[in-house]
Amino acid sequence: MPRDFPAGSVAERVTALNARYKHHAATSVLEHALKDDDLGQVALVSSFGAESVVLLHLVSVIAPETPVLFIDTRMLFQETLDYQRELAEKLHLCDVRTIRAAQPRVAFEDPDNTLHQFNTDACCGVRKVEPLERALTPFDGWITGRKRFQGSTRQAVEFFEAEGDTRIKVNPLAHWGRDDLEEYIVNNRLPRHPLVAQGYPSIGCAPCTSKVAPGEDPRSGRWRGQGKTECGIHFINGKAVPIRKDTAA
Repeated sequence: MPRDFPAGSVAERVTALNARYKHHAATSVLEHALKDDDLGQVALVSSFGAESVVLLHLVSVIAPETPVLFIDTRMLFQETLDYQRELAEKLHLCDVRTIRAAQPRVAFEDPDNTLHQFNTDACCGVRKVEPLERALTPFDGWITGRKRFQGSTRQAVEFFEAEGDTRIKVNPLAHWGRDDLEEYIVNNRLPRHPLVAQGYPSIGCAPCTSKVAPGEDPRSGRWRGQGKTECGIHFINGKAVPIRKDTAA
């Protein structure tokens, strides 16, 4: 179970951590996140998507025993499922945990697997948000691959964020750009998600992910035409986690 921290609230600890690691590189932030007493027990949450291999490789080098939580919505591309197994083996990740929604819950909310056609928020809620929240219960914090360049809702993402007064979210790659990711993947000879070459720079569930044209926002293929940009796992009580706009680069 998450432990008690005498040093103040989650928000206060986040402020201190951002000040402490303000000028650190991504690898340093990640290394300290896995060892810093102000963070406690931490898991990596990965979609094994288009850019996931970078953070997964960094964790495999720094602390391969780190728990890796993978949410299988049962609506993912087969390519994602195959890629997840390939990376887990290739990177020698020691503790990959596949998270799924409870079947009675899915059967009640989405008995014919059509919920995504008329209420994507509800579908994400039952298939992603609820299972992840349950899986994160034992942890004091979690590591994500969110980056500022990924879209308007992420332009001011910081290294550390408060997830309500519950736990801390760590975004080691917040300041990385697309060129940084590409260089890292090439230099380390890491396998790419097979759908990237087919025009999918951001990959979620198959029914709600489409190809992206050159020049479009990388996440424009997610829930295209619906005005939806996030699945909800980065929301608090149904709202996006507050981000200080004055910290944007």
